[in-house]
Amino acid sequence: MDLSLVIPLFNEGDSIFELNKKINEIISNSNIDVEIIYVDDGSRDDSWKKIANISEKYPNIIGLRFLKNYGKSMALSAGFSNAKGTVVITMDADLQDDPNEIIPLYNMVKNEGYDLVSGWKKKRYDSVIFKNIPSKLFNWAARKSSGINLHDFNCGIKAYKKSVIKEIELTGGMHRYIPVLAKNCGFNKISEKVVKHHPRKYGKTKYGADRFMKGFLDLLTLSFVQRFGKRPMHFFGLLGTIILLVALFFSIYIGVDKLFINKSGRLITDRPEFFISLATMVIGLQFFLAGFLGELILRTRKSKDNYTISEKTNSK
Repeated sequence: MDLSLVIPLFNEGDSIFELNKKINEIISNSNIDVEIIYVDDGSRDDSWKKIANISEKYPNIIGLRFLKNYGKSMALSAGFSNAKGTVVITMDADLQDDPNEIIPLYNMVKNEGYDLVSGWKKKRYDSVIFKNIPSKLFNWAARKSSGINLHDFNCGIKAYKKSVIKEIELTGGMHRYIPVLAKNCGFNKISEKVVKHHPRKYGKTKYGADRFMKGFLDLLTLSFVQRFGKRPMHFFGLLGTIILLVALFFSIYIGVDKLFINKSGRLITDRPEFFISLATMVIGLQFFLAGFLGELILRTRKSKDNYTISEKTNSK
């Protein structure tokens, strides 16, 4: 299998037939062996009915239906797990991503050797205030924190080597940072391509302004995991050690002062240094315990899919 197209969707029944027609027109004129994987993320409209319909007509179309809505990250993860192509391309089902970008993206990975190529919607047809400006701020923060020079981290249309999508692990909301996850796994040949963006033709966007706040919080999480995810004790243990040193300093100070300098002074428990010492000792031990538990969890956890597929079509 040369190419796998992974298309996550949620309530996009109006656009599926048109999108599928455009994709088939493009791939029928190429010599590329293609499979198309539609992942229905718990749609409440007729999306699954239409996916099942086109799956009966085209044996290269695979449909995956979630039991409920799990989010785009889980939809992509399910698509990646079922993808067999040496190159994998993701795109949205709302017709805003242009299917004409499929072949050029495929060639960049297949022939130019890139690990990952991200689309860049240089000209967008979204709300300036609610999507364009927050998106620019989000991408600026992602560039600065990750060191990856991409203009559009969250663009739905991307191309990957198969080894990339089989190595990265997606959790809730982390689809925004697939280039960062790929870099953390050692895939450094990452590039971007300016892609055509179309106005939404059917329905309305599934994402509100709150997604950018969630995106920034996910970025903080990813930055922490990137540095300390494999060794949580390196963060919590260091912080705990510093705080315990503060506790030790105050303990020695009030002990020496009471035993040798100011023997007849007020009780130790009446001094603020005692409470500082006690508080920092407790906090330092808690940080140590957090790091220790983190190490134990990391070493004993078992990988498990965070989604349930209720139906499949044409899946072997």
